Amino acid sequence: MNPYINRRQLLQHGAHGFGWLALNAMLAGTAQAQKPHFKPRAKHAILLFMDGGVSHVDSFDPKPLLKKENGLPFKMKIEATQFDANGHVLASPWSFKPYGKSGIPVSDLFPCTGSVIDDICVIRSMKVDFPEHAQATLMLHCGHPLQGRPSMGSWLSYGLGTENQNLPAYAVVSGGMVPLGGVENFGSGFLPATHQASTFDAFSGGEAIPNITPREAVTRQIGKLDFVATSDQAFLKSLGHADPAVDAAIRNYETAFAMQSAVPELTDLRGETEITRKLYGLDSADKLKSQYGRQLLLARRMVERGVRCVEVGYVRGIRNVAPWDQHGSLMQHHAQNAYIVDQAIAALLTDLKSRGLLDSTLVIWAGEFGRTPFAQGADGRDHNPQGFTIWMAGGGVKGGMTYGATDEYGYRAVEDVVTMPDLHATILHLMGINHKKLTFEHGGRDYRLTDVHGEVLQKIVA
Repeated sequence: MNPYINRRQLLQHGAHGFGWLALNAMLAGTAQAQKPHFKPRAKHAILLFMDGGVSHVDSFDPKPLLKKENGLPFKMKIEATQFDANGHVLASPWSFKPYGKSGIPVSDLFPCTGSVIDDICVIRSMKVDFPEHAQATLMLHCGHPLQGRPSMGSWLSYGLGTENQNLPAYAVVSGGMVPLGGVENFGSGFLPATHQASTFDAFSGGEAIPNITPREAVTRQIGKLDFVATSDQAFLKSLGHADPAVDAAIRNYETAFAMQSAVPELTDLRGETEITRKLYGLDSADKLKSQYGRQLLLARRMVERGVRCVEVGYVRGIRNVAPWDQHGSLMQHHAQNAYIVDQAIAALLTDLKSRGLLDSTLVIWAGEFGRTPFAQGADGRDHNPQGFTIWMAGGGVKGGMTYGATDEYGYRAVEDVVTMPDLHATILHLMGINHKKLTFEHGGRDYRLTDVHGEVLQKIVA
């Protein structure tokens, strides 16, 4: 009889916290940061995912022609839409006005974001080839429309590692929702499992990570870790060859142990000043607004402590899926969504800047696509992948500028068109990575986040 239990049995019997953490890859790569290809402009990245697709013509891409032709038949050729219920031209119900020294126009939906527009580069010429949420969301996160590819955060973890041996390199601050496309948006794909995201629950009110609070004496935990490490080493020896998965499991257990002190301190916001708490809107009577403020404050604390890549998920409340997906009730729900996020987003940029962190932290605000300039039904907009807006700030990006353009209706990107591989190539470039050199061999070929595409947007690099 084999004197050693197998790995499945080990995880079944040792699942009192450590097994769960190991399976969910709390450790992102090695504890030491890896060497970038060249001097990075940014050390950290924060993705603010606007789940469902914000209407660009109602937020950061004003189109006066929509007001002039409001209610008239749309004059351009219309590509197939998701629901094929295309109406007439629909003017934005919000006004735009210039903000900052740059004078970039922002709609009344985002007055707080407008106040920091001089730190923001607005990219108005994004496009994606997929009009459906799951595929477009996976394309934004993973550079591919199908499940199974590593997410951008996983590639950053793989390429650069973490700066804090007690925290993961890649974290998702969850607001209680999983975007369409599923958890594969945060998965490591064919990269080692240690590079997938660690999810921090900022919604339920319980522990940010289940079982992170010690339930027993440290000495007993150390004994368990020693037993696990010995068992894994014995299993590795029985294989007769090196196994990265076993090595990763050993590191995961050790990191889970270290995180028991690091995570509670990280997620405890009580030490933040009252000024900071008000800045983020934690005192708001609107529970969803204060919730999103807590998420962004936690994201700041993460990069402050060396987490490489953070994604902040949307708040569950207005809808349980794709909150920005307004096929109807555009004015009501876009206004509600913007009210929830606007103050906290401006607070994040302001706070990072005041702490000297904005220059080294790349903040990306993006949905999976935009929305049509013509109506769906009476008061909605359908999906529009042909042209939409995202923005970036900090981390080596020129602030107070716009890049690219859509046509006079805001339907198609027509000037300096930016694809998802271009966006990913630029993000990696700002993080010190040559996107063509960050590869991983799988199934007999080398893969990369940008596949065989992607050009760095040099004009937006400071």
